[in-house]
Amino acid sequence: MIINDPEARIREHATALEPRLIEIRRDLHAHPELGFEEVRTAGIVAAELARMGIQHRTGVGRTGVLGVIEGGRPGPTLAIRADMDALPIQEETGLSFASRNEGKMHACGHDIHTTTLLGAAEVLKGLAPNLAGRIVLVFQPAEEILGGAKAMIEDGAAEGIDMAIGFHNHPEMEVGTFGYVRGYSLSAADKFDIVLRGKSGHAAHPDAAVDPIVGAAHIVTQLQTVVSREQNPIHSCVVTVGMFQAGTTHNIIPERVTLKGTVRTLHPKARETAERAIRRLVDNTAAAMRMEASIEYTRLCGALYNDDRILDPAIASVAAHFGAELENSDPSMGAEDFSEFASRAPAFHLRVGSGAPGREDRLHNAFYQPDERCIALGVQALSRIAVDMLR
Repeated sequence: MIINDPEARIREHATALEPRLIEIRRDLHAHPELGFEEVRTAGIVAAELARMGIQHRTGVGRTGVLGVIEGGRPGPTLAIRADMDALPIQEETGLSFASRNEGKMHACGHDIHTTTLLGAAEVLKGLAPNLAGRIVLVFQPAEEILGGAKAMIEDGAAEGIDMAIGFHNHPEMEVGTFGYVRGYSLSAADKFDIVLRGKSGHAAHPDAAVDPIVGAAHIVTQLQTVVSREQNPIHSCVVTVGMFQAGTTHNIIPERVTLKGTVRTLHPKARETAERAIRRLVDNTAAAMRMEASIEYTRLCGALYNDDRILDPAIASVAAHFGAELENSDPSMGAEDFSEFASRAPAFHLRVGSGAPGREDRLHNAFYQPDERCIALGVQALSRIAVDMLR
């Protein structure tokens, strides 16, 4: 039976698929689409699943695609998720397959992810008669704006799932390597929008005005005390003001200032502490400086927790398949809305090395060029995890 020799069969099939997968990836890369705009991408995914004979439905969470592979025997349901959206970045790579869509680029490698899951789907479809359970293939939109997972789940994407696997390429890791983080691996992400209203007037007569710029400057500096003086030092927290918008010219005190920022936390208690402190500091500083303040605080997604019940067997499968230990990595304050699935079923997020030799790429960069060998290697890793979990 195929299932008795998963390593060789998975490797052979993934290797045979690699040229076609690279073609698909380059096509997706040349035609990037932003969150909830992935119509073309979803169409390619649906066409590939149909070609493989995999049952699927489209329009899940607006532009998501959900496929199902039924095993030959009853068993648990494993979800494998890939994100599909691009970023609003002008590509600068000069590649022959560079983005043709102005101001849009797959600078985070979601084209790699989508293609990798398509490859794993084809491998697992061939192995399906020997599997106990079912595999749900989740092709998710809008990860970059941290809204796609919720949208898909609202359309039933997490129903009946017993465990879930996500993955992401990492250019700081050499291609051919894999990694993991125990416990909380990626941050919760929240955002805040603050409007401070003062009283406009002539810059030469500040006594006749109420200067919201000075007040906003105090708030920006005070917000840093949320991290330095209110959080438990072992609970990671980042508070960043990313936009400070005020005024029109040199000699006018403006009527209002707008601040926009983000809060990142790994521990649930740190998240609660940060929101309470920010609201208090904004309200009290504004009152002390004769301003009116309004704050809109939005929770986008929770921290991503890797459950040992899934992590341990998953990394054991990858290590056995490739004959090498995985890198035990540090958590990141980046966010990932795969956490929405992880909050509903035990889950694990695999780190896939994508660093090309001689390059020092980083995600969300206009020059980002991952090593495409990570696609077939990722196919092997995901397929082996699924086979071992659904024996």
